[in-house]
Amino acid sequence: MGQERNVATMLADKSKVEGLPISSILSPIELKGYIIIESLAPHAVDELIRGMRHARSRVPGLVDPKEVDHYLETKPIVEGLEMGSLVEVIAGPFKGMEAKIVRVDASKEEVTVEILEAAFTLPITVHADYVRELKGAAI
Repeated sequence: MGQERNVATMLADKSKVEGLPISSILSPIELKGYIIIESLAPHAVDELIRGMRHARSRVPGLVDPKEVDHYLETKPIVEGLEMGSLVEVIAGPFKGMEAKIVRVDASKEEVTVEILEAAFTLPITVHADYVRELKGAAI
C-alpha cells in the first residue's frame, strides 16, 4: 500500500517498451491499493503486471467507464480551503511556516493568509497551490 503511483509509472514504462495495447493507466488517490488499467485485451493486462513489484493480481471482470468517471473530474484547488483553517505554506519565501487563512478568492484560486510565526500580523496573498491544510486544526 502506498506504492500505487510508483507502480502505475512502472507499468506505463513497461507497456511502452513492450508495445502492449494499453490505452491508459490511472491510480486515483481515493482508491487505495488499486490501479485502473484500460485495455481492449485482458491478457495484455495480465502480461503487463506479471513480475511487477507491488502488483499482486488482476481483479477479474470489466469495469463500466461510468464507475471511473468521477475519478477523472478535476476539483478547484480552493475547494477544501476555508477561512480560519490552519495551513502550512509549502512553496515560496515563507515555505515551512504555519499560517491562518483569512480570505479565499475562488475565482483567482488565491488565498490570503496570516503567518502565525511572524512577530506581527503579516497578511500575504498566495496561490492556493502554495498551501497545504493541516488536518484537524482550525482556529
